[in-house]
Amino acid sequence: MIDKKEYLLHSIIKAYIEHLEPIGSTQLKSMYDISYSPATIRGYFKKLGEEGFLAQEHVSSGRTPTTEALKQYWSGKLNFKLDFVDKKAIEYFSKKLGIAVFVQEQKSDTLKEIFNVENRYMILEFSSFAITVKYSDALHRFLKDMLGLEWFHIVNISKQVGALEIYEKVSQHLQNKNFHIFNTKEFFSLALKYNYDERSINGFLKGSVIDTLKEGIYFDDIIPEGYIAICHNCKIENKNIKMLVVGELSKDYEYFYNKINMS
Repeated sequence: MIDKKEYLLHSIIKAYIEHLEPIGSTQLKSMYDISYSPATIRGYFKKLGEEGFLAQEHVSSGRTPTTEALKQYWSGKLNFKLDFVDKKAIEYFSKKLGIAVFVQEQKSDTLKEIFNVENRYMILEFSSFAITVKYSDALHRFLKDMLGLEWFHIVNISKQVGALEIYEKVSQHLQNKNFHIFNTKEFFSLALKYNYDERSINGFLKGSVIDTLKEGIYFDDIIPEGYIAICHNCKIENKNIKMLVVGELSKDYEYFYNKINMS
C-alpha cells in the first residue's frame, strides 16, 4: 500500500505534469481534495526535498519534481506490455503532446543458408532476402556459427568483430523496411538543442537505434538528461512493430498510452 509521503510525491508529479509550474501545498490540497493539512503537506515536501525528489527555486515558491523523481515515477507507470495500438492516434497525440515516435515493422529474418561459390564469394540467404559477400575461409567459419540467428544479432556481432561488409550490406537492406517517424519536428528540436552529430541523428532517422533496443525504459544512455525513451513490441493493423517513444520527462505519457492503446 502506498504511504503518505509517496502518495504526496505522486500527487505533485501528476499536478506538475498537468500544469508545468511549481505546485504549492494549498494548491495541491485543493486540486486532489487531499485530507492532510497544508502544514502536513509542507512537512512532507521538506522531507522529499531533502531526499532529492522535490526542488524549490525560492523560499516562497511551490515545489517541482526533480529529474530523479520523474524517472522513478515513469519507471513504475510505464513498465507494461502493450498489444495493439492505433496509428492515427499515435500521429495525432504525438503532435499534441510534443513527443517523437519511431515505428518499425518487425519481420523475422534468420540466416538460413550459406552458399560458397568457388571460394570467391558467398551468398547469405535469409528468410526474405539474400546478400553476397567476398569469400574468406575465416569468414565462412564465422558465418556457419551464426546460422539460425536473427538478422539483428548478425548485424551487431558483425559490427563488433569488424566484418564490415556483412554489417553494411545487411544494414543497407534493412533500411528499406517499413519505418516511420511521427512528429519528426520534435526529434529535430531535441537533436539541435543538444548538438547531436550527423551520425547520431541518422541513427534515429534510419532506424538503426531502434534496431538495437529491447523492450523497456531508457534514460541517459541514448537520450539526454531530462528525457525518456520507451520501447515496446506491439501491433498496428495486425503487423508486428517495434515502437520507440521519445520526449521530455515532463510529458504526460500515461495520457498518451491511454489514447493509443486499443487492447
